[in-house]
Amino acid sequence: MIFPLIQSDFLKIKRKGMWLLCLIGPFGVVALQMVNYGVRKDYLFEQMDDRWLYYLLNINTFTPLAIVLGIVILTSFMASIEDETNAWKQVVALPVSKKAVYLSKFTVISCILFLSSILLFLFVFGYGLILGLGADIPYLQLIEYSFFPFFAALPVLGLQLWVATISKNQAIPVTLGVIGVILTYLATLLPDWVIWKWPALSNDWGHAYINALLGIGFGLLLYLLGMIDFKRRDVK
Repeated sequence: MIFPLIQSDFLKIKRKGMWLLCLIGPFGVVALQMVNYGVRKDYLFEQMDDRWLYYLLNINTFTPLAIVLGIVILTSFMASIEDETNAWKQVVALPVSKKAVYLSKFTVISCILFLSSILLFLFVFGYGLILGLGADIPYLQLIEYSFFPFFAALPVLGLQLWVATISKNQAIPVTLGVIGVILTYLATLLPDWVIWKWPALSNDWGHAYINALLGIGFGLLLYLLGMIDFKRRDVK
């Protein structure tokens, strides 16, 4: 029964501009580098011998902010659609479990974010070729900086969806989201255990994949906690 729910949620967001957000996020990240390299390309080329790596590091400066902000918008928007139409009671009145309803929301948002990661990979790769950064293209690093922030941000998704679905006022999850965006901006100053630091792919171990693995593990944990809490609560 989960697939009809997912299909229904996709239909609900069909004309809500969420797919446009899916495009704007990755394009905006690359567009900032278009301006950056357009203004001072020669200077940036001199900063590091590995021009591809330096380009990817510049991209990764903005990717965490984009994905966390996207999570805040998507989770709050998904919950507000049900609030505005008073559809929560209608949904749970169907012959489906509340666990399936919650899983559907999580899956739809995850799909949108993952599609954004695919677009980010394509945009970053395409503009890198236009810049002429070199013939030795680091495909593994391209994948790392395009997809690892998504996996590392799954705990933020789990937390934001949890708060958004149980809050009667969407100002609460939005406020939490604004705090999260600020913490993401200050990622270099945060300890490694803070989940908003993980999308930046920085840690004391020096391995980005650790952030991705932590994100998957704790993202699953927060999803399960949110689903259990949603199941036990009365619908709004």
